Amino acid sequence: MLLSYCTNVHPAEDLDGILRQLDAYAVPVRERLGQDRLGVGLWLAAEVAAGLAADRESRRRLAAELSARGLVVQTLNAFPYGGFHADVVKHAVYVPKWTDAARLRYTLDCVTVLADLLPADAAYGSISTLPLGWREPWGPSHDLRAGIAFEEVTRVLRTALARHEQPIRLAVEPEPGCVLDTVADAVTWLADRVEPEYVGLCLDTCHLAVSFADPAETVARIRAAGLDVVKVQASAALHVEDPGTEDARAALAEFAEPRYLHQVRELTGTGDVLAADDLPEALDRLPARGPWRVHFHVPLHASPEPPLTSTTGVLRDAVAALAEGGGPLPHVEVETYTWNVLPAAQRQDLADGIADELRWARARLLSQEVRT
Repeated sequence: MLLSYCTNVHPAEDLDGILRQLDAYAVPVRERLGQDRLGVGLWLAAEVAAGLAADRESRRRLAAELSARGLVVQTLNAFPYGGFHADVVKHAVYVPKWTDAARLRYTLDCVTVLADLLPADAAYGSISTLPLGWREPWGPSHDLRAGIAFEEVTRVLRTALARHEQPIRLAVEPEPGCVLDTVADAVTWLADRVEPEYVGLCLDTCHLAVSFADPAETVARIRAAGLDVVKVQASAALHVEDPGTEDARAALAEFAEPRYLHQVRELTGTGDVLAADDLPEALDRLPARGPWRVHFHVPLHASPEPPLTSTTGVLRDAVAALAEGGGPLPHVEVETYTWNVLPAAQRQDLADGIADELRWARARLLSQEVRT
């Protein structure tokens, strides 16, 4: 299995720009790691995906350009629709929802593109997607429309398999604050609506950690429902054991940046989980009497400054639980998109940082049935 890093860390939203970013970062990462092939979890903004889907020659060109650089694509990240590096993203990343025809078109474009990028030795291709949308507004009519959209995606995935002989699978990615806030929510919604051969879950381990869910119990729940983890986004959240102290609050405030939403959860002494939709809101109103987890993807290899820690233990436990079933792991994609919004003291050269994360992941996560 090939370990990948997600290219949503790069801002380019046209094909030439994407290739320039791959030259500037992905190729140097591959060279730093001393590898002939490097997996990239490609992010294509909707406009780029539409252009590629409409032009087979452009898809062939992209496939050739990737091959010439020693880059291999087995997975796409189709969660952000576009503008993922705008000055302010926040809730815009959850638009369009799965009730909007634009979300369906984008996903189908990604299916068309990925089918022509998959290497011959790929067991399958995966496309991660948002958990329906932000939680408000959402009701039974939204469920109905989203369910119809998933039926259409499944029909296209079935057709793509017949044409290309390699399955492509959609991976729904639960995220705090969304309609499918937790893995439990996603399992409940998907179990009676999808064909597991074509639709499963993307287990983002930062999101999993923020929910305070147990990794082994989570994997068991997914399997018991007859669903698969199609893709793991290897990521870590911020953890602070005592968020009420002056030092903790000062350290957390350094991560309260304006671009992305950083949902916070607090675990109470009774086991309840309190929620805030962004870090400034949490600092203002959560009681801070129990530990916090913050949705801020932090580099896997570099621990934040005390009193903050990261949740790499959750990531390792989740991968271990998946490995216990035997057979190959699902696609594993390192997804730290926040390098440019980290506190200045914790940043490093981007190519160096991505290479360091991949080394960490290869050594600590993928000890069996993996080649990189």
